[in-house]
Amino acid sequence: MKGEVIGGDEGRDFDAMVRTAVAVFHALEEEGSPLHEFQSIGQILVRGYLTPEEDERLRVRYSAYWVRRGALLQVLAAMESRAGRTGVRWQREAPAFLLGLTVGLILVRSTRGWIELAEACRPIRKALDLSDGARGVHRKSFASQYRATTRLSRLGLLRMARDHYLSHQEAFREEAIPAGMEDLLEVLDSECGRPLVALGLGAVWERWRYRWFSFRRRHHSAWKLGEFTLFRWSGTAIADWRQPGIRPSGPKRISAALRTEVLKGVRPGDVFVTRHDDALSNLFLPGFWPHAALYYGEEGAEFLEAKKDGVRFRKAEETLQVDSLVVLRPPLEFEEMQVALARARAHAGKSYDFVFDFRRSDRLACTEVVYRGFDGIGGLHFELVETGGRLCLPAEELIQQALQQGFRVIVSCGIDGGGCLRGQAAELALHRSRCGL
Repeated sequence: MKGEVIGGDEGRDFDAMVRTAVAVFHALEEEGSPLHEFQSIGQILVRGYLTPEEDERLRVRYSAYWVRRGALLQVLAAMESRAGRTGVRWQREAPAFLLGLTVGLILVRSTRGWIELAEACRPIRKALDLSDGARGVHRKSFASQYRATTRLSRLGLLRMARDHYLSHQEAFREEAIPAGMEDLLEVLDSECGRPLVALGLGAVWERWRYRWFSFRRRHHSAWKLGEFTLFRWSGTAIADWRQPGIRPSGPKRISAALRTEVLKGVRPGDVFVTRHDDALSNLFLPGFWPHAALYYGEEGAEFLEAKKDGVRFRKAEETLQVDSLVVLRPPLEFEEMQVALARARAHAGKSYDFVFDFRRSDRLACTEVVYRGFDGIGGLHFELVETGGRLCLPAEELIQQALQQGFRVIVSCGIDGGGCLRGQAAELALHRSRCGL
């Protein structure tokens, strides 16, 4: 059996694919199983959701895996095209066969690691199927991998290829293979020494588990889609409606001059909590304050704010066209603040969450921008509370927990019809508004 030496541009491409496979193998060895990274699974199960820090860590790790998986799938497709699926061609195209087998084994092992993590923790399983456009991960990505990894035909072919290699291992090592394949053969031998997903009853059991998972996910997704559609319709309507008789028609109480005054002395990272006196949504939200936005103050797009049209950067003329506001400053150092702002910025472009379910991060409500930006940074931690059957963080609860953790009141405006107040006067005005005095 003599493997054909690959030369020219094709040889350089092949060498690059070999390096890709070896690099991914070493990355997997260094990182270990994703199950080992999340030692707080028990806490997550009791809590029922991931904190923003846990969600961010999961998405960084998962997106890295997703990129590697895409690269390996490209290699596998190219090698299958060259080496085919029969022993005759495997012998004739030894380099392509060896590379394809190595990549296939790596893919199965890495995907199984994520399946084990998902099976151990339902909140993580649900989070993995959410879209993450900023990192190029599409919706239901985990379900698609789960399905592919349990396909009996693919597993049978992989098992047959591995057995063929083990039966002709010495002969393959005598092949005239391209330089650099030595590292690949070491990786292949290491992967062949690991347990492979079983065939027979074991594989059938795995496939049945996937079908049960898929059945539950489809029905749950259908219910959630219907629920979200209903809430989106009602939420959009409520956002547009005004309470009659609350105040005479006319401009908002905070004028352009007051907006200019408010913005003096504010910093990126300050949290703006605002109110429209006549908003119909005030009737459905607890307390005096219903809405929040995060100040950036750069490049003309000064606020990151979630409204019915999604999470977008908006100018002050839009965000501060309100009747009253208060500004809270987080107790963070400069470097910590930059991390928080970067985390919040990563959610720009997502849809608005009309369901107000803070357990998922693919769409956000207004206060969730603040929650996902700051939670876990510099010792800050926000507890979600059940409101209307949903785990969320209403603006009033955000204010309460923020003040308890050292947030300072910087400025208030429009409370009780007054102008701009700063320092202690602003803090007293905030407390009056919350106490109904």
